[in-house]
Amino acid sequence: MAKYADDMAVDKKDQLEKIEGICLPDELIRAVFDLKGAGSGFVGFTDKRVIYYDKAFLKSKKAMVSIPYARITSVASEDNKGFLLKRGFFVGDTLTINPIGMEPQEFQFRGGDKAHHAHNIIMEYLLE
Repeated sequence: MAKYADDMAVDKKDQLEKIEGICLPDELIRAVFDLKGAGSGFVGFTDKRVIYYDKAFLKSKKAMVSIPYARITSVASEDNKGFLLKRGFFVGDTLTINPIGMEPQEFQFRGGDKAHHAHNIIMEYLLE
């Protein structure tokens, strides 16, 4: 069964349960965030990968998609709000990750604070 980080952030319990269902036995869940837009799904972050629910994956089919951190080459934070966070860092509510062998994946969060939290989780693993 998956484990929970002490500071785990979760928007909706049913989304957490879906992430738990595909986690490996010792995988640590760091956060699960609801995404903006009708039917846009949700995204989860573990200590091994980014997992998101994509209702448009492979045209008209629903899928849970996993991207290991080792396959991510960069993460971009869109400055669509123009406000300044800690240490001079601009962040909006949209993150884009660039995985090897895939098109860039864009996630629009329900708030810049959640996008910032997700950015920090991803960067922890990219900079290891």
